Amino acid sequence: MLGDIEPRLLRAFTAVADELHFTRAAARLYVAQQALSRDIRRLERQLGVTLFVRTTRSVELTVDGERLLPYAEGVLAAQDELAAAFGATAAPRRPLLVDVGATVSTAYRVLEEARRAAPDTELVARFHSGLTGAAADILSGRLDVSFGRVAGLDPAVRARLGHRPVRYEPMAVLLHEDHPLAALPQVPLAALAGETLYAAAGNPATAEWTDLAEQLFAGRGIAVAEPFPGIDGDGEFVRIVTKRRWSVLASVAFTVVPGMVLRPLAAPVPLSPVSMVWRAGLRHPGLDALHEAVCTLAEAHCWLRLPPGSWLPDADAALTGPPPRR
Repeated sequence: MLGDIEPRLLRAFTAVADELHFTRAAARLYVAQQALSRDIRRLERQLGVTLFVRTTRSVELTVDGERLLPYAEGVLAAQDELAAAFGATAAPRRPLLVDVGATVSTAYRVLEEARRAAPDTELVARFHSGLTGAAADILSGRLDVSFGRVAGLDPAVRARLGHRPVRYEPMAVLLHEDHPLAALPQVPLAALAGETLYAAAGNPATAEWTDLAEQLFAGRGIAVAEPFPGIDGDGEFVRIVTKRRWSVLASVAFTVVPGMVLRPLAAPVPLSPVSMVWRAGLRHPGLDALHEAVCTLAEAHCWLRLPPGSWLPDADAALTGPPPRR
C-alpha cells in the first residue's frame, strides 16, 4: 500500500534525484550502490511507475519522478520535525559533515572544542567558502552544518534551516606591507575612503559576505573590487591577492598572507555576525556537541557581547540578537 512506503526508500529517491548519479547518491547515504538501486526499484514497484531514466552516461527524472519529488521531500521533512519534537535519541552511525571554511576561523575553533568534548563522535570537516553555497548543500544533504552570516540568506532558504548566533566577529582589512595604512595598529573606516577592497564579488557562494561589504561601504566612499571568479583554497587565494595587489575586507580570524598585514577596523567597529546553521529537524549527537561548544566558547570569550561603538546591519541584529535556538 502507498501508505506503507518506508522513509528509507524516499531518502534513497531524493538523494538520487538531487545527485542524478547513483554512485554519488550511495556515497552520500553511506550505503552500497547495489542496495540503493534495490531500494529505488522497490519504490518504483510500490508506486507502479518509473522514476528515473537510466543510461550508461546519465540519470534523469521521469515525469512521475518530478511529480513525486516535492511529496517525498515534504514527508521526510515532517519525519525529521517529528523526531526533533519528541526528542528522538537514536544516534546516527554516520559522521556529521561540518563546513568550517578554513582552519583559521571561528567555526574551526567551535569544531575543535566539540571534538575535544565529544571524542567518540565523528565530526568531519569540510572547507567551503561562503554560507550561501553551503546552505544549498545543507538542504540537499551534502553538508549537515555550516557557519556564517545567516541574515544574508534568502528568507525561503533560511526558513528551512535552524540557526543560532555564535560570535560578533570584528572585521578587519588585509593590506600589503607597503600600503600607507599598514603602519597603523587599527584602521579607521574613514581612512579607507577612495580605496577599493576585494569582498568576493562575483562568487555566488559568498553572496552574503559581499552584501555585508556593500552595506558597510555605502556612503563611505569605499568601493568593492570588480567581480572575480570564486577562489578555491587558501593557496590560490594567496597567489591571486598577491598578484593583483588587492586590499581585502576580512575579519580578525583570517588566513595569514605573506607580505600582508591584518589590521582591525575602527570608528565604528564593524561586526561580521557568525551563526551556526543546520538543516531543520536534524538530530545527531555531533550537532549537540557543537551546540555545547558554542556555549562554552561564546561565554569564555564574550563572543556575543556587542562592543561599544560597533556597526551591525539591522537585519543581522534582528536575527542574531535573540537567545540561541536549538
